[in-house]
Amino acid sequence: MPGSPTALLDELTLGRAVELESLVDRGALREMAESAHQLFGASLRIFSQAGGLLADASSQPRLYALLDQGQAGRTALSAVVSGVKSVEPEPEHPAEVGCVTGARYLVASISYDSHALGRLILGPYREPGAAPSGSLRELGLDMAQVPGAWAELPELSDQEAHRVVRHLSAVLDLILFSGHKALLTSNMHLASVQESYRELADKNAKLQHAFDRLKELDRLKSNFLGTVSHELRTPLTSIIGYSEMLREGIAGEISAEQKEFVQTIHAKGEQLLELIKGLLDLSKLESGTMSLRKSEIDVVPVVQDVAQTLAPAARKKGVEIRVVSETGLPTVWADAERVRQVLLNLSENALKFTPTEGSVTLTVRASMIERRADEDGRGLVLFSTKRPAIEIRVVDTGIGVPDGEKEKVFDAFYQVDGSATREHEGTGLGLSIVRRLVDAHDGTVRVEDNTPTGAVFVVTIPCRRTTIA
Repeated sequence: MPGSPTALLDELTLGRAVELESLVDRGALREMAESAHQLFGASLRIFSQAGGLLADASSQPRLYALLDQGQAGRTALSAVVSGVKSVEPEPEHPAEVGCVTGARYLVASISYDSHALGRLILGPYREPGAAPSGSLRELGLDMAQVPGAWAELPELSDQEAHRVVRHLSAVLDLILFSGHKALLTSNMHLASVQESYRELADKNAKLQHAFDRLKELDRLKSNFLGTVSHELRTPLTSIIGYSEMLREGIAGEISAEQKEFVQTIHAKGEQLLELIKGLLDLSKLESGTMSLRKSEIDVVPVVQDVAQTLAPAARKKGVEIRVVSETGLPTVWADAERVRQVLLNLSENALKFTPTEGSVTLTVRASMIERRADEDGRGLVLFSTKRPAIEIRVVDTGIGVPDGEKEKVFDAFYQVDGSATREHEGTGLGLSIVRRLVDAHDGTVRVEDNTPTGAVFVVTIPCRRTTIA
């Protein structure tokens, strides 16, 4: 099976068929053959196991050119060539093949690690004292030219021919060893890369499966939160309504102790209703079903309204809340109610974590914001990477946010103090909703330090993009 460990091991150890040209460069084979031809005079050809010619250091002898002039000679030469190429010699025993001319060929097997990789053919050559074959006359040759052509063939004895072949086989063995070593190293590296790629592909597949599963679970969670919150809201509204009627005495006079109990029910109901509203908002934001009613708005009145809303709670706690704004600020293209929700969440959070005699300051000023890459299709980004914006800073003198928690505080349900005995109450939804609402306005929100104590939450909302005529 291709790609299996067994197949890969076979390939690394030459257990499967490996071609000669994959171990030795053809240029190296050609240079070796030409060097042997110049040194010994005899022609030398190297063939792959499949019969492909890999190296040829030879020239056509005049005797063979004479044979090639007639049909009978050409037929005889073809039979000789086919016979020489079809010989399958033993690894350690070269095969001698005779020619119609009386010349000889020596065919040796090229093998490595007991695997036949090709054949080496030396010849034609004539033995010392040998005469040309008498059959040449029958092939229609001009016998007057045969002796001279015969004498031009290289002369080698059988011993010399075998010695030449053994020498060439030894050289090839060294070349094959180097080639095999290089191939082994390359294949081992390739095997390592393939295994790493396979492991990476498996991990990617598992991660994708886990991601898809988490995405589906997140969708189900959002649907569940939305459904449960919606179903809880109706009976909770009834609880709050009836508690108000009891507190007002509509159902009859109640004692002071009973009135205190009813007020507690009403307060906790309102607290639970705010939680449910937060869950509904989060569900809508995550599912993308929350619609924004954007228009040109002045941010300063919205900030002042938030400060006035929280003023009674701030006075009760002994915390000063104030607004500082620049004059002549531009308007922004936003949903006023959602911007108010963002500022209310941040301000309530700041008030909650600010001790008595502390302060919460809402500062409004002009600023700039980075232009998103896909925000403008007209190429304005080429001239400016920023656009006008309004920056709102909510600064408190409370306990601050540790450096390691500054990004985590925007995660849903995250609490800096997550212990069961934490001092400050809350669900951890407020800042998560803030980030999502600011993102929906193409804005940014971040948290900074307020030296020496406290935190600074910075909201930046871009002004409306200028219309190009």
